Amino acid sequence: MQMIIKNLKVAYDKITALHGIDFNIEKGERVCIIGANGAGKSTILRAISRMVPALPGTVMEFEGENLLLFQPDKVVSKLGISHVPEGRRLFGNLTVMENLKLAAFARKDKDNIKKDIKTVFGIFPRLEERKSQISGTLSGGEQQMLAVGRAFVSARKIMLLDEPSMGLAPILMLSMFEALKEINKAGTTILLVEQNARLALKFTKRGYVIENGSLVLEGKSEDLLSDPEVKKAYLGG
Repeated sequence: MQMIIKNLKVAYDKITALHGIDFNIEKGERVCIIGANGAGKSTILRAISRMVPALPGTVMEFEGENLLLFQPDKVVSKLGISHVPEGRRLFGNLTVMENLKLAAFARKDKDNIKKDIKTVFGIFPRLEERKSQISGTLSGGEQQMLAVGRAFVSARKIMLLDEPSMGLAPILMLSMFEALKEINKAGTTILLVEQNARLALKFTKRGYVIENGSLVLEGKSEDLLSDPEVKKAYLGG
């Protein structure tokens, strides 16, 4: 088992956002978490990245390591967990290439960094065309490509993706998910949080449904796609 999460609880001030979430991910899987806005999906990713503290009693393990013992920067550099946050959060005053190189600041394997950047340009040819362009001037789709590329360069074991389809035109959305399939085939495990439930379930093999900070359903993605309650709540019928 690559990642094990048990009894994950998170609170903001006195308001509990997550009420004891349990899930796991095998190496090489594509797994999604779906749910309504405010259900706690993004909080799960931020807790794994150690951007928000988990409450006592939480267990989070990655490849046998206790995630709770790691600071956010070490989650990336030591454990190989990368996070593509909602809103991308690029360094808008830096070029595409500078963003990619900065993502690898903690790595010492310079030759492999070059290979990884070359791989990113292979997956996203448009980024190579714009490698000298200031990232803040890129289109929304190009910025999303760069955010994913940056995560690929920073850490390779597992990628946490928060709403990667947000703001993308349908054709770019499909292109992005095809690119993510290539990244997964290259060996990166993917945990996806996505508002577009149908897209998320078609992309992944397994899924979890979150409501009001609690896990209410889990199973194979194909089963969730045909589940009457999931259809009614998240798939428009």
